[in-house]
Amino acid sequence: MSGHRFCYPQPEQAVEACARHILARLEEALSGNQMATLAISGGRSPKPVFEHLAAGRFPWDRVHLFWVDERAVPPGDPQSNYTMAERHLVQPARIPPRNVHRIHGEARPDDAAQRYSDEIRQFFGLSAGELPHFDVVHQGIGDDGHTASLFSGDPLLEDHENIAAATFVEKFNQWRVTLLPGVLLAARHTVFFLTGADKAPTVRTIIEEEYDPRKYPAQLVAHHGRSVAWFLDDAAASLLS
Repeated sequence: MSGHRFCYPQPEQAVEACARHILARLEEALSGNQMATLAISGGRSPKPVFEHLAAGRFPWDRVHLFWVDERAVPPGDPQSNYTMAERHLVQPARIPPRNVHRIHGEARPDDAAQRYSDEIRQFFGLSAGELPHFDVVHQGIGDDGHTASLFSGDPLLEDHENIAAATFVEKFNQWRVTLLPGVLLAARHTVFFLTGADKAPTVRTIIEEEYDPRKYPAQLVAHHGRSVAWFLDDAAASLLS
């Protein structure tokens, strides 16, 4: 099972529906708790979703924001996932600084991963060996089938016990810090958002190709996540049978 798919003629409709879905899941979480948690991904594609999230009236002071992964760059760097979200979600939505739990990409990768793991453990009140359950996790998918910063063949794909780790991505000659599979699988709700014909082969691969998460890491959560929703435009869904 690869989750529920929602397809729309235009990308703008997919953006709006995805944002509505995320807000609805956060609202559900807030109905029974003082705080809700949202973990987000970077790249260019989620920018309109972030803008749509920030535009609506929502009690963002009760949402704690985390990151699925981060590149080993400081805030302000064009590659920083934090900086993109800060500009298009954090600042426009006026999310309080105390609710923003970024990965410190400017630190040594191993140190940044340990600090992030410790912060998550403390926030969720986890005992040794426990994993957090984020209310909503937004995940992107690369053209090669990677998700978070988990790439084909990475030994970290077998790590279902730890929270976060540093990994060197040879493809980009770059260190990154990423949440690990156990955390991604434990999320209460997962959202994939992809638009455009260039994403169609990737969507087909993750949803319909033979299950091989060592080769296509995004299949791991797409097929085994607890509650997975896809938001696609018709172009991105065009190769699905």
